[in-house]
Formats: sequence, structure tokens, C-alpha cells
Amino acid sequence: MTLPTLQNMGVIYRRILSEFPQDISLAFAYGSGVFKQHGTNQGQMEKNMLDFVIAVDDPVTWHTMNLLQNRKHYSILKLLGPTTVSSIQHDYGASIYYNTLVPVDGRKIKYGVISTESLLDDLTHWKTLYVAGRLHKPVKMLVQNENAKLRDALVSNLKSAVTASFLMLPESFSEEDLFLQIAGLSYAGDFRMVIGEDKSKVHNIVKDNIQHFRILYSNILRDCLQVVYKPQQGKLEVDKSPEGQFIQLMALPRTLQQKITKLVDPPGKNRDVEEILLQVAQDPDCGAVVQQGISSIVKSSSITQSIKGIATAGLWKTVSYSSKKLLKMWKGWRRKPSVSQMS
Repeated sequence: MTLPTLQNMGVIYRRILSEFPQDISLAFAYGSGVFKQHGTNQGQMEKNMLDFVIAVDDPVTWHTMNLLQNRKHYSILKLLGPTTVSSIQHDYGASIYYNTLVPVDGRKIKYGVISTESLLDDLTHWKTLYVAGRLHKPVKMLVQNENAKLRDALVSNLKSAVTASFLMLPESFSEEDLFLQIAGLSYAGDFRMVIGEDKSKVHNIVKDNIQHFRILYSNILRDCLQVVYKPQQGKLEVDKSPEGQFIQLMALPRTLQQKITKLVDPPGKNRDVEEILLQVAQDPDCGAVVQQGISSIVKSSSITQSIKGIATAGLWKTVSYSSKKLLKMWKGWRRKPSVSQMS
């Protein structure tokens, strides 16, 4: 099924990607410039910035080539050279280096570069949930090389999103409830949702893209032994017994399990992770504990990545980009749907 993104966008994506060094293990486009969001029309979409993530096996070599081809894309950090740029990419924030407000083919783009190794770590363990969280939602995959580990990690990330969402939802819920929960995972604890993002962002992402979410998740839901999935009715029922919740908690990514154990285990007790998760599984507030664990991952990575973004974008681009975000947030407040409209 062809995803209904903007007309002729496939050609535009290929033209944009051709501007970069071609040693790419995975590349995707995402966001409001790619998929229609509730409350926006075609004309607004065409004005929105196009967002890309590019994964590369060797960041130093890739940045060396990109600095030769696209030196103007970089802030003053380009003067430090490709090795330092790669270190800044890997060692700070969410291990991704963004160049933003870059003019290409008459459009403004933002692209983030991440190492394949860091991407695998995030997809598998939810180390930062920064790129993994973007991949919980529909994206336009542009390049994906024959890397079995990467392919398995992409599926594992989707399964983890489903499992975490099950723990935070009631026993019975709709497909839309599930997709709203999944889409909101990477915004839980993100300080930009307090200032800088449209508060109805998650609703807007899901509302007009239910079919894209179904494409992503229907096979996983059908194969999952923890849930009764009724696609015709768009309804689901999940096992909320302590035994069921324990199985789900044990299947969560490692970083989230560590955050949950830190929240629950008193200092100095040093109990076994399995023992702590068994306790959480029997707690009526199990879902809230999982939510707190996710929030702590996202809060940390969103703050550090945003601080890093000031350096990688440069001050002028940071001010310009932030002002556009604030304008979108204000517009979101003005058109905020009532409860009756959202139901």
C-alpha cells in the first residue's frame, strides 16, 4: 500500500538524499512535512520542514565527506573537524547530530546523523528513546540495507512499544487508545511538551494516521499472546493479571527495567531485577510506575539533546527554529479540540 504522503515526494526524498555521502545503513523521513497531521492542509504541509534521520556505520568518515560536500550545513562546530563533530554526536545528548534549517531543492530540511551502533542500542534497550521513539510512529523509510540485526531491532522496538503501552492501559481499550498511548511514549517527560510543542501533538499525529499505525502494528498484535485483538471492531483486551503483567514487565527494554527498579527499590537493598518486577506486577499502580520510568528516560535525553542542539544548529538557527515551534504551540492552543470532538 502506498502511503499518502505529499505528491511526488518519493522523487524529492531521493533528490535530497543524493546530496549526502551514500554510505548509509538506514534513512527515514518523518514528521508533519511527511505525514498529514490533524488540523493541517496540503498547503501547510508543503511549507513544513522535512525531517530526516540518517544512520551510518562510520560517523567520522561520513562527516568528513559531508563537510567536503555540504560544509554550509554545519554551525561553527565545523571548524573543529569531523573527529570532534563525531565525538559531539556520540558522547552528548541522544547520540545524534542534527543540522537544521538547511535549504535543499526549495525546501527547508533538518537531518540527524546517528551511528548504526547507537541506533541499535536505542531500538533494543531504549537508552534514550529519542530515535526509537520516532520509529514508534509511521515514518517513510528511504534506505535500509541488508542488516539482519537492524531489521530485528526495528521489530523489537515496536514490540516494546506495544508491551509498555499494555501496562499503562486498562483491561479493555480501542485501537485508537493504543495508538495514542504508543505515540505518546516518546513525549512523556519531554520538557519541550511544556514549552515549545503543540499540546495536541499526539492527538494530531494519530487522528489522521490510524491506517498507518495499523500497518505498523497489526501483525505484532495478532501474534501477541498477551492480548485478544479484534481488528474488525478495533477493540483489544489485555491480560491484567499479576502473572500477565510480570511477563510484560520482563519483556521491557533493559534501560526501562533499570529505571523501574531504581524507582521501586529502596537505596541499599540491591534486590534482584526479577524480584522487583514481580512486586511491581502486583501493584495496582503498575502502569504509573512504568510511565514514570519512561518519563525519566525521555526527560534526560530531551534536555541534553536540546542543549546540544544549540551548539550544532548555531544560535541564529536555534532562535529561528524555536520561535516556529512556539508559534505552532500557540496555534495548537487556539484550535484545541473539545473533549466531545476528540472522542
